[in-house]
Amino acid sequence: MDAPVPGPRVITRTSLARQLRSLQGDVLRMGSLVEKSCWLARKAICDRDLAAAKEIAVQDKQIDRFYRQIELNCVSTMALQAPVTPDLRLISALMQLVRDLERIGDYAKDLGEIAVKLFAYPPHKCMGKIQVMLDRTQAMLAMSLRALSDLDAQAGLEVKVKDDRVDSDYLIIYNELANQKDLQGVVEPTMLLVLVIRHLERMADHATNIGQRVAYIVTGQRY
Repeated sequence: MDAPVPGPRVITRTSLARQLRSLQGDVLRMGSLVEKSCWLARKAICDRDLAAAKEIAVQDKQIDRFYRQIELNCVSTMALQAPVTPDLRLISALMQLVRDLERIGDYAKDLGEIAVKLFAYPPHKCMGKIQVMLDRTQAMLAMSLRALSDLDAQAGLEVKVKDDRVDSDYLIIYNELANQKDLQGVVEPTMLLVLVIRHLERMADHATNIGQRVAYIVTGQRY
């Protein structure tokens, strides 16, 4: 007896599963580019590497192209593949998640531009603390992307714990910058460093969002 021919619904589900895997892979590739932008921003800020600062702008254009294409693919998948509730949850979460990645990439680009302006001034005494804050932020992004790759809800939620440390870094460094007693000359470097830690704090928030969106994909619960 000949094997039964799969009906249209089976074919559709197979095609949808393949499309969802492709979407998740594209998001992870975009995340890898964002991670590289953060690494370049660290080199620009902490190592005073102007070449790294300029490279971020090129990297950001690639990130933006990924962002636009993933959004289009998500909309197309919802319109053409008839996804059921768990699939819709994944697609909607990925659409929100790539916005978080795109914003982290934008902040990395801003850090590169700030690094160029800071190059004219000697390194500030708080740079060591800023480097620690930057490293923690990068670690949060890496952790959230691993959670997405593994669809690990618990790992996604644990990113929030790391965010508390970054928030603490922000307050400590901000107070140090705001309460300098021996500030002389131009105030631009101090203002730029305040922007640096503000951007890092926001990058950490977006990494936290990514982790929580992964948990939502897996559990269906909002966090």
